[in-house]
Amino acid sequence: VFTFGSVPLKTYLPDGDIDLAVFAENQHSEDRLIQDVRNILENQGTNEDSEFHVKEVQYIQGEVKIIKCLIENFVVDISFNQIDGLGTLCFLEEVDNLIRKEHLFKESIILIKAWSYYESRILGSQHGLLSTYGLEILIIYLFNIYSHTLAGPLEVLFQFLNFFSKFDWNKYCISLRGPVPIRSLPKMKGTPLFLCPSYLC
Repeated sequence: VFTFGSVPLKTYLPDGDIDLAVFAENQHSEDRLIQDVRNILENQGTNEDSEFHVKEVQYIQGEVKIIKCLIENFVVDISFNQIDGLGTLCFLEEVDNLIRKEHLFKESIILIKAWSYYESRILGSQHGLLSTYGLEILIIYLFNIYSHTLAGPLEVLFQFLNFFSKFDWNKYCISLRGPVPIRSLPKMKGTPLFLCPSYLC
């Protein structure tokens, strides 16, 4: 069992969730493991003497199999055999190490996440809004272009608001390397959600 996401990165908000990755030896043992974890959590939920109070256990059988639950009122997401979150955690730690400046990158993530979640209400992929990873990509891009001038999290927030409020979201999207014309992307099914400049004002 491994933690990933904002908790081990130390960029979590009070309303954030705890992400866990559980690994099984093979597909057969994965299915059994998922059922065992689900049973344990559900049994904890009905046991009044349990050390931790567990409730609202849900099994989401999508492309990524997840068990969601509340443990002591903390949202916990348990994924199975998913290494992507751990890779992202390692990548973001490396970015923070490269930027240095006493964890300016992580402090900037916390501040901009808080603004995005509590003030502008643009953060929350489960509601069709911007994902945390998407936000982190935007912040990394800012460090790519303004790294020598950024000295504190408030400066990063200022550059975030200044740069992305003027960005032409109708024609471009952002990658780590910079703007990418939307017309150059492959056609996708569904309606893409873009960060609208009006959210940044």
